[in-house]
Amino acid sequence: MSASKIWHVCDGQQQVERIDSLTGAPRTTIRRNNEVITFAPESKTATVEKRESLGLFPDMGRTPSNQIPQFYSAREVGVQRVAGHLADTVEILPRDEWRFGYRIWSEQQSGLVVKIQTLGEQGAVLEQVAFTELQLDAPVSMDKLKQAMKDTRGYEVIKPALKKTTAEAQGWRLKEAIPGFQSMSCHTRETGQGLAPGQAPMQWVFSDGLASVSLFVEPFDEQRHRQEKPAAVGATHSVGRRVGDHWVTAMGEVPVATLKRFIQAIERTQP
Repeated sequence: MSASKIWHVCDGQQQVERIDSLTGAPRTTIRRNNEVITFAPESKTATVEKRESLGLFPDMGRTPSNQIPQFYSAREVGVQRVAGHLADTVEILPRDEWRFGYRIWSEQQSGLVVKIQTLGEQGAVLEQVAFTELQLDAPVSMDKLKQAMKDTRGYEVIKPALKKTTAEAQGWRLKEAIPGFQSMSCHTRETGQGLAPGQAPMQWVFSDGLASVSLFVEPFDEQRHRQEKPAAVGATHSVGRRVGDHWVTAMGEVPVATLKRFIQAIERTQP
């Protein structure tokens, strides 16, 4: 279990958010639209990134075609209180074995999701995220949050070099489609070593509008890449597999069988 404190403000043009971790290693993440900086006080590092996906749920705005009704059914459960607010409760259940279900509580007046459970077989709760305290229309200063985002004094600033690309350009493809999941984005991480196409570490992201899966591809390393057994943390599962001279890791909040189907489907199209 982990806990965080969140400030979030939106003026209709931009949104700014700050998340302070209250458990585990100290960490503060501040986001302005798709610009993100994460401060790690223990290591005195500040990591700056641009994120296309902001973790919206559901992610229908970026999914090319809304196929959610084809793969999920929905039913109203009733009204419950969460963090002192009345919330409408809905269950979204999968129509096949390739995805998990969800139970969602949304605050009646604003529609804000205040609690969400990820459901496995027979409705078992695999993971839960919820507010324990919530103040709507709080006096949050956007300017102060943006100033804190720029204050990197005493921190080493790290900017991972990500390059937008396509899997095809990197010499990869899926030999079969996984029902409902569509390609959303693909990036490589530049290492500064001038690697040939297909050699730089790559992340290929898929989504069905609710669930997402990432395929991480990197050169095979005998010392690091030994385990092909599935791993799980809450609802997030991962599976690894060697493909020629590369190692592919499939990760996402989906059943292990779905991840295995992804890594069995990915193949190299270039030497």
